Amino acid sequence: MSEDAPVNVGASGWPSDARAYLGVRRMQTKLHGWAATDGGRRFDDLWNLVCDPAFLTMAWERVAGNKGSKTPGVDRVTVARISSGVGVEEFLRNIRAQLRAGEFRPVPVRQVMIPKASGKLRKLGIPTVTDRVVQAALKLVLEPIFEADFKSCSYGFRPNRRAQDAVAEIHHFASKSYEWVLEADIEACFDMIDHTALMDRLRCRIGDKRVLALVKAFLKAGVLTTVGTTEGTITGTP
Repeated sequence: MSEDAPVNVGASGWPSDARAYLGVRRMQTKLHGWAATDGGRRFDDLWNLVCDPAFLTMAWERVAGNKGSKTPGVDRVTVARISSGVGVEEFLRNIRAQLRAGEFRPVPVRQVMIPKASGKLRKLGIPTVTDRVVQAALKLVLEPIFEADFKSCSYGFRPNRRAQDAVAEIHHFASKSYEWVLEADIEACFDMIDHTALMDRLRCRIGDKRVLALVKAFLKAGVLTTVGTTEGTITGTP
């Protein structure tokens, strides 16, 4: 597959899980390689991947395998209900049709309050299963590109990296006579992320306007609060 060829796999039919996994991994390897080779490259043809049956299949597997799969969003639909009802393939075909027709619109997330160790409450937004699948497909496409830009000393929210890896790094430096440890935290980080700044960072690598519009739509989707009112999301990642 040449570098200038359309980055679309599996469009001829609905793939099995194994075929989807292999197709997605091959394309992710290509995306990561291109991004790592050219730090200034912007990717213009990614929408076909977000809509691709292989990527949607893998996205479903990620969502269905998540420990929160039993928790519904504002539509009260769960993974189990989809599996026993319309069926997974038909569900994914409907999502793909909406995406390709430009008709897909994220809905507000359902807000729940989770108790913290300090006794305070933390807001948690639960998207619908449909929105989770599209988000997961986006992540499968975007992650290998942006992974190429991260430094090796970064451990948070990255694939194949754990808190234990960061601890091992600290032990390594502590054995090399380093004497100072600095701890810092960004208060309400995910609640306060500036949408304009975030989209500007995204545009440094992504030139596909449909992908950019979809990410922005998720940021602006809003929140259905615990008291039943809908609030807009001006900042933060709902």
